[in-house]
This record gives sequence, structure tokens and C-alpha cells, in this order.
Amino acid sequence: MQIVNGYVPYIDRWSSQFIERLHDSIIYQPFRLVTDLGSESFLIPFVVVMTIVLSVLLKKWFVAILFPGGVLLTHQLNMFIKGVVVRERPSISVAANAEGYSFPSGHAMISIVCYGLIAYLLIKKMKSHVLIVITQTTFTILIFLIGVSRYVINVHYLTDIVAGFAIGFICLVGLIYVYEKLESVLSRS
Repeated sequence: MQIVNGYVPYIDRWSSQFIERLHDSIIYQPFRLVTDLGSESFLIPFVVVMTIVLSVLLKKWFVAILFPGGVLLTHQLNMFIKGVVVRERPSISVAANAEGYSFPSGHAMISIVCYGLIAYLLIKKMKSHVLIVITQTTFTILIFLIGVSRYVINVHYLTDIVAGFAIGFICLVGLIYVYEKLESVLSRS
């Protein structure tokens, strides 16, 4: 509730001093590039392509609705929460797709749903335990880096990222539950 009232938690005030020093450092630019993998301009065509790939690969028509629909609903939920909380960003960057309100991080929230669903759906086709672990690890690192990139480039507070991951994870679990239910119901028919 304090975030809604414009209060900046201690962890955000304390860590912002550290992040401001990273702006001209060697690690800033790689994170600036990684952040684009969670941006709207990348995700829209990516989700369209992955919807086709996953639908063909899994041979399940409902994936063509569940995957893009889940990503879109997560985006809408993120926009709704931002509209309720109305938290200003630590800094604005049009180039980094960082305009509007800050809490929760859309990049963290939507990336965990988008890339998490892709990983989950790809693993459904895999038999090799090693390949499953590699896929899970790769996507987990990618999701983490996209979320953290928003913090490192100073367009979100740390609590924005944590909240984005937490809410996104809940959305992901819900979408996986829906997938499992649909698969179960449709396999009986």
C-alpha cells in the first residue's frame, strides 16, 4: 500500500544509488540489448511466429489461443495494475520502451509468461532429461536477465522487478493449469 501512496521503499532508495553508477559502465550496454527481448516491438512478432511454431509442433489447436491469449492477458493485467498503483519510474527512456508507470515491471511479468510458456510447451515434446534441464535453465536465465535488465538500465525499481516476476509466475502457473485441463478434457473426447 505504501508504493501506491508514492512511498519509495528503503531497498529501492538504497539500491538506486548503486544502479546510477552503472549507467556509464561496461555492463550497461549488454543489459540495454537484453531488455529488448522483453519489449513490445520484439515480442509481438515473436509471439506470432512462436504461436505458429508451437501449434504445428504440438499439433494442438488450443495452443494457438492459449499462448498468445495468455501473453496478451498478462499484458492487460500489467497495464491495469500500473493504472491502479500509479508509481513513477526512476527514469524515463523512450529508447528502452520505458514510458508510463513503473509498478510492476511489464518486462519481468510478461517475459516470465511468454518465455516460461514456450519452455513448458517445448519440454512437453522432449524425451531427453538433459535436454529438458538445458531448456529450463536457458529460459530461466533469459527471463531473469530480461527482468534484471530493467533494473540495471534504471527504468524500474528493484521492487517493480520482484513484483513483476511474482505476478508473472502466478499467471504462468494459471496458464499451465488451463493448458493441462484443456489437454485432459480434449484427450478424453
